Order: sequence, then structure tokens, then C-alpha cells
Amino acid sequence: QLQLVESGGGLVQPGGSLRLSCAASGFTLDYYVIGWFRQAPGKEREGVSCISSSGGTTNLADSVKGRFTISRDNAKNTVYLQMNSLKAEDTAVYYCAAKRALRYCSGNKGYYDYWGQGTQVTVSS
Repeated sequence: QLQLVESGGGLVQPGGSLRLSCAASGFTLDYYVIGWFRQAPGKEREGVSCISSSGGTTNLADSVKGRFTISRDNAKNTVYLQMNSLKAEDTAVYYCAAKRALRYCSGNKGYYDYWGQGTQVTVSS
């Protein structure tokens, strides 16, 4: 059964860092683009970052550029989201999503076929 499992969320102070992981089971991520999304209470789910199947192409939302980095280790079947200089407005449930494709990744949540259950990130002093 195809599954995505996020981990690494938690409570962190403003200015702190977290690294989220998105681990796949039941399939290999080699042929999938991956997106990271987040949803804060009362808000729409928004795209944060995405990465092509090889890792050669990445995109970041303007709100996280310079602070977040997406990467992947296909040998470990895992995609990462390194989040630095966290702000209170980064507080949300973070989700990863997968789409069988090689290059094109999207910040549109409708593009993706598979989703994880999410991990909570709370930035607060």
C-alpha cells in the first residue's frame, strides 16, 4: 500500500529550525515529484515547496525563500524540508504529497495524487 509519512514537526521558538521528513513506503519515490504544503487553522492549504524526481529542480514559495530548503534522498526514499529562521506565521500542519512525474512539480494541491497525514509545526515563544 502506497503511503507517505511526515515526521519532524514540533514546537520551536521563533528563529529556530526544524527538519521535516517525508518517507514513502509501498512505492519508490524515484519517479515522483514531491510537494510540501501547509495549512494553518482557518486557512487554505498552500504550497510551500516542491522538487522534481531527480532533485534537480526545486521551487519555493516567496514566503519561505531564503529560509526553507527542500531536498531528497532517493536511496532512502525520503524527501526533506529544512526550515530555518522560523516565524510565528509558519505555524501550520505540514503535508507532503506525491505525483508520478519526472520534472514538473507544482504548488497547486490539486496536482498531487497521494498525501501524508501531516505533522504539526508550532512556532512560539
